[in-house]
Amino acid sequence: MTKISEYPEISTATVDDLLIGTSSTDESTKNFKISQINSLRDTSQGLYAQTNLGNPITFADGETSLIGVGVGTLTVPADSFKVGDSFVIKMCGPVTCPNNMGLNIKVRSNGVIILETPVFELAACSDRTYDLILDFTIAAIGGIGVAKLFANGSFTYNKNSSNAFEGVNFRQISETVFDTTVENELDITAEWLEDSPTLQIVSQNFTLTKVF
Repeated sequence: MTKISEYPEISTATVDDLLIGTSSTDESTKNFKISQINSLRDTSQGLYAQTNLGNPITFADGETSLIGVGVGTLTVPADSFKVGDSFVIKMCGPVTCPNNMGLNIKVRSNGVIILETPVFELAACSDRTYDLILDFTIAAIGGIGVAKLFANGSFTYNKNSSNAFEGVNFRQISETVFDTTVENELDITAEWLEDSPTLQIVSQNFTLTKVF
């Protein structure tokens, strides 16, 4: 199982190439090259990519996962997070609804809500495109009450009227429910708050990337 917080390995050859020509007494040059090696270890890393369309979510489905089948992992083993670990989520897909229909997006880790949109109402949109972007940073590690997660996100979409953009920004600090000492599995859910036969939201693209 791939660890979501695991850095890419740097080969011995790569390390030797960076340090070649550096004498044992040339500390400033050696320290600079070691920082280069560390920066290689901290480069962005793809963790999950959706390769199949998600299931359409309607009012009758209640709160349902938006994430479709893909490759990679959404699971972080217990005690694997490090302070500063940061991740970006990008998701898009089609959305259809009549005017003034409430939608709620939740991000869960190990089933616990770590980020949630305020309840907002979408304008009329027919097979328009939405865009969901989320950012997370591990601010502290430990059990419940000790671990801390900083998170923010934005949900935008094109409405029918003039094809204009509408949406909502949201943020949250999770410091009473987040726990890095247990296995955490990421999920993103959607829930319609009013009923209509045309309501539907689907995920087409979804990627999870470690950026720090």
